[in-house]
Formats: sequence, C-alpha cells, structure tokens
Amino acid sequence: MEAVTASGVVIPTVESGRWDFLWICEKWSEEAVAFARKKFGKGKDCEINSAELRALMIPAEIEEEVPGNLLLNEGIQLILDLLIGAGGTVANNANAQIGVGDSATAEAAAQVDLQAATNKLFKGMNATYPIRTNQTMAWQSDFLTGEANYAWNEWSVRNSSGADKNINRKVQSLGTKASGTWTLTGQVTLS
Repeated sequence: MEAVTASGVVIPTVESGRWDFLWICEKWSEEAVAFARKKFGKGKDCEINSAELRALMIPAEIEEEVPGNLLLNEGIQLILDLLIGAGGTVANNANAQIGVGDSATAEAAAQVDLQAATNKLFKGMNATYPIRTNQTMAWQSDFLTGEANYAWNEWSVRNSSGADKNINRKVQSLGTKASGTWTLTGQVTLS
C-alpha cells in the first residue's frame, strides 16, 4: 500500500508485526539438587524440579538469556490454522513441549524437528505453563538430573509428541549438562 500526500508525493506505507523471542536457561548444580533432596527428606535418586528449588529460595547458579529463534514453516502454518479454526493441536499445558538436542546444524525454515540424531529430549510443560501476560507467552520445562545430559546446542517448542509441529528452533551452545536441574523458558512477545 502507499499513501499520496496533498502535494502528490507517494509515501509507501508498511505494516509490520514483531515476534521477539527470548530464551532463558537456568542451571542448578547437582550440589544444589542434593541440598534440596536433603531438605525435603528425599532419597538420593529422587529428582528435584525448579519449583522445589525455588521453594527453598535456591537461586540458579547460572542464568543465560539468549534472544531470537527461527519460526519454522510448520509452526507458522499451525499458528495460522489455529487462528482461523482450521484444526491443529494447541500448545497448551497438556500438549506443549520444549526439546533440547546436541546438533549444531543451522536453523532452516523447512526443518520439522530438532536435528540431533540421538541426543535429543522433549519435555512437557512445568505446572501453570504455558502462560500469557499481556502480549507475552511463555513456555517452560525442567530437565532433571538424569535427563538431557549432553551438549545443549539446539532447542525448540512443539505442540506434543503426537502432533509434532515444531513452532520454532534456535541453535546456540548453552553448554554441556552433566547433572543437576536445568530449566528452559521460551518467551515470545508479539507487537
């Protein structure tokens, strides 16, 4: 579209929307997890999630923020289908998952999954997630002591293990998880 001023000058108009994604990775060491187990009177093999660590006011030793992601074609199509009621599985608490893997293969819009051959794991949402506050939506999953212990080079939000529609994908090293509890939160703000 374009607008024409009274003097005949053509001014192009542009409509745009923004999809700003922020990933937050919180990392608790095995020592913090062991401390929480002891406080809760749990055995050495019991897993401790981020809600339990927060309840004891144990802050994450490391918190990394990583901006950006690539919307995948199948994710865009799912969002549009859901907007017009054309079907699709919603990414709610019962269905949404965050996955992490060790592949450093670059993001490409046509991808339909994490690219790791074997070292990848999708986890369901933590209680109360996903949540929406104003124009920001957040998904969050915990990866416990015995889970996803490999290099975290890629991650994604998808809408369930049955529907397998990945909304987005990000590639960047978050380090190598060997134990402890790591929590990954993905926040998208639309404007």
